[in-house]
Amino acid sequence: MNNPPLTRTQVRAVDQIAIDRFGIPGIVLMENAGRGATDWLLELGCGQRIVILCGAGNNGGDGFVIARHLANRGRKVSIILVVSPDKIRGDAAVNLRIVQAMQLPLEVLDPVANPATLTARLSNADWIVDALLGTGATGSVREPYATTIGLMNASGKPILAVDLPSGLDADTGEPSEACVRAKATATFVARKPGFDRPAAAEFLGQVRVIDIGVPQAVIDEARLARGSGDA
Repeated sequence: MNNPPLTRTQVRAVDQIAIDRFGIPGIVLMENAGRGATDWLLELGCGQRIVILCGAGNNGGDGFVIARHLANRGRKVSIILVVSPDKIRGDAAVNLRIVQAMQLPLEVLDPVANPATLTARLSNADWIVDALLGTGATGSVREPYATTIGLMNASGKPILAVDLPSGLDADTGEPSEACVRAKATATFVARKPGFDRPAAAEFLGQVRVIDIGVPQAVIDEARLARGSGDA
């Protein structure tokens, strides 16, 4: 599928229509997203050691899926959760429990209080996965994400952004003061309008659209959805 860009409102509608009308569980969509991103990361030549930084929302859930599939492919994965596990809900929480049951290396780390620790973890990575903030994030990036993003960029390691670089506005393409500079962006279902804005180019890197298995009819219907932030 080669779909025109989808705004954050339309992306939300894709998920809702797929779940409510077509009966596709949200966790299936998350699984497809994470596995597709993993396949591309391996294709990019991600090396052996991958550090995955996860936030509180579904973007973090995608990160847990990526961690599982990378581990299954023999990669040395380290998961860093920059928020309390108590904040993880829904499908993301299911995938968190799976990686915990697998006993994958997982560290809850406050980067504001322990910047040197996060810097040390990142220095050992061949690649970093940005699974901090998704398309719903708007405005200035708050802590602990702002410090995390700054340390990721300062590491000099190649970064795969999950769906979009954390700190980049999906609709406008405007970067927050703290914005991940990705080498590659694995975006889901379709590009986002902001990707085609000049300001976004230096943060996106190479972009690939990942098919998460929703029927084309879902995407066509979601395209009719509009919100105040739509481009």
